[in-house]
Amino acid sequence: MRGICMNKADIEVYKEIQRNAEMTMKAIDTVQDKVYDDDLALQLSKQNMKYTELRNKSIDKLLTGKADPYHGNAIQDVKLVSGIHMSTMLNTSTSHLAEIMIQENNRGLTHMWKSLNQHGNSSKEAMEIANELVNFQESNIRSLKRYL
Repeated sequence: MRGICMNKADIEVYKEIQRNAEMTMKAIDTVQDKVYDDDLALQLSKQNMKYTELRNKSIDKLLTGKADPYHGNAIQDVKLVSGIHMSTMLNTSTSHLAEIMIQENNRGLTHMWKSLNQHGNSSKEAMEIANELVNFQESNIRSLKRYL
């Protein structure tokens, strides 16, 4: 049996968590085959698993609350992937790939904070998952700095 309808603030926060995770997963997928440092490759694989978990949590909450999940934007996807390919055309160094992923995590943090500020009346549960994502992205940035 499906749950009750959720408030608009929660819907927007969960959709941003899903969107954020999916965009970063797409960035990881795009750089993954360019990574030749085994340690960085392993770290990115682990990050991808956690992003998948967070994305799935947000989709589950949306569906349980009778809300539609976020539907990706093909133009944004192409822009992200082509931007990464252009950036790595002449430089696939570990340092450069780490920098790309730091930038993507920073972009995600900015969007997440913006969403949280706009939807401050979200439920405790939505805020907890959003903060889990924020903390994870901050941790990723700290971890990736050692590859610069």
